[in-house]
Amino acid sequence: MNKQVHTKEELLAGLESGMTLMFGGFGLCGIPEKSIGFISETNLGGFHCISNNAGVDDFGLGILLNKKQVHKMTASYVGENGEFERQLIAGELQVDLIPQGTLAERCRAAQAGIPAFYTPAGYGTEVAEGKESRNFNGKDYILEEAFVADFAFVKAWKADTAGNLIFKATARNFNPLMCGAAKITVVETEELYPEGALNPNEIHIPGIFVNRLYHGSAYEKRIEKLTVQE
Repeated sequence: MNKQVHTKEELLAGLESGMTLMFGGFGLCGIPEKSIGFISETNLGGFHCISNNAGVDDFGLGILLNKKQVHKMTASYVGENGEFERQLIAGELQVDLIPQGTLAERCRAAQAGIPAFYTPAGYGTEVAEGKESRNFNGKDYILEEAFVADFAFVKAWKADTAGNLIFKATARNFNPLMCGAAKITVVETEELYPEGALNPNEIHIPGIFVNRLYHGSAYEKRIEKLTVQE
C-alpha cells in the first residue's frame, strides 16, 4: 500500500482548530520541520501540542507559538523559548510540564493501546495532584493516562512507500514512540525508497503505524548552540 502524499493539503487533510497534536523531536533534533511549516501557513489554531519541548523563538514549535496557534503545551523542557515564557507569564498559554520519562511512556502507552500505567516519577510533588496513587511492594506510584491525540507528526531519515521507517542516530528520540500514538500519524522523511527496498533488519517502525508519508527536501536541521561570549 502506497502511503505517500505529495502536497501540504494532502498532508494536513482533516486538521482542524482545537485538535491535539504530537510532534516528534528532542530540542531541534529530529523535528518535523516541513509539517510545522505547513501548519503555520494555515489559519488554524487553538492547538494542544505534545512535544518534548517548544523549540526556539524562530524555529520548531516556536513558529506556531509566534503565530498564536498554540493554546496548550504539554512538554518536559521549555527553557530556550522566550516567546513561550512571555505567553505563559501573560496567561496566554496553558502549560502541562511533566517528567520526560512520563512523557515518553504516555506516548508509548497510546501507541500500544494501553490506557494508563503506574509510575513513581512525580509522586509526592505537584505532578501527582489529583491523580490516583497506589503502593506496590512498599513503593508509591501515581497513575498516568496515555495521551489521546488527533495527529502525530514524525520525522524519519529513510522510508519506503509502505511507511516502513528508519531513524538516524539521536533523531530517533521521541519519533518512534509517537508513530501510531494518535488517530493519524503523518511522517516526513528525507529519503524515500520503493516498497521492499529497505533491509527488514534495519527498520525501526513498521508501516502499519503510519497513515501518511511525505518526502521532504532541503531540511535546515538546526542545532542549539550555547554562546557564552562573542
